[in-house]
Parts: sequence; C-alpha cells; structure tokens
Amino acid sequence: MKLSQLWKTEVEKHNDGADGQYQFWQNYCDSEKKIYRDILAEKNNHITVVPKDLAARYDMPLAWIGGFLEGIEESLDNKIAAPEDISEETSVELDINFEKLYKNMLAVPADWLYNLEEWNGIFSTEDRERFTKEYKQSKTYVRENKVGRNDPCPCGSGKKYKKCCGKN
Repeated sequence: MKLSQLWKTEVEKHNDGADGQYQFWQNYCDSEKKIYRDILAEKNNHITVVPKDLAARYDMPLAWIGGFLEGIEESLDNKIAAPEDISEETSVELDINFEKLYKNMLAVPADWLYNLEEWNGIFSTEDRERFTKEYKQSKTYVRENKVGRNDPCPCGSGKKYKKCCGKN
C-alpha cells in the first residue's frame, strides 16, 4: 500500500472519539517534532529519505511518515514526484526552504515546531520575529475607506455619491 493511503487510513482509524483522537495527534506530533529537531540541528536543507528507514530511525509507524511527507511538501523548493505513488522503499528528495517551513508552521499553528530551540541555528531571533510579523500582517484585513452616501462622488462629477455612482 502507498504511504498516502496508509496515512489516510491511519487518520480515519483515529477519528472515532475525542480522547482517542487527541492521544493519536499528541503521539504523532511528538514523533514529528523529533524529525524536525534533527533536520534543523543538521542545518541541511537538502536531504534524501527512504520512508521505511525514517520510520525505523524514529520508531514511528510507516503511515506516520506519509503524514510527515504530506506536511512538509508545501515547504519544499522542489515538488515530490507523484506523492501518491510513494511506497516504503521510494527514495524521496527534499529541498527544504527553511523560511517557508517556519511560516507554514506559523500558519498551522504548530507552536511545538516553530518554537523549537534548533531554529536558533537557522534564523536569528529578529528574523523569526519578522517572519511572525509578516505572517500576522498577511492575515490582517485592511478595510478601504468607504464612501458615504452623502459624500462627494469619487468619480469627480461634483454630485453626491447617492445621486451618481451609488445610485444603482
């Protein structure tokens, strides 16, 4: 069975009750954190992984590696060729863009990942604060000035907005 299908099956299996679901995600996130710690500590943004080897190294179910690959995919500078065809023996090239990775962790929000100490070796505190500020600003809705009914029409006709462009 392919990893993407294994992962979907695993998630569905733990979708039955709040307690079981919480415990599943807690265990998965703890294991995922170990992988990211090592990636960040090594400061190597180009890595090759074989799912079964990664699962063995981190003592994780193979299905969870499917979840890890699915989660990191948006943070890569390369595309994983046919991710739905990845099996336990497939060699997968990951060109990790650390800035994208950090911002995607902010978006989730995965505080257990974007607060890892290992980020200190990748980005300065100022850089991480700047990324956080940029992310928050990207999610802030800025309302444009609204033309009131009795304001002069912005088209320059000299009429009130309600008698001109705001008529319809």
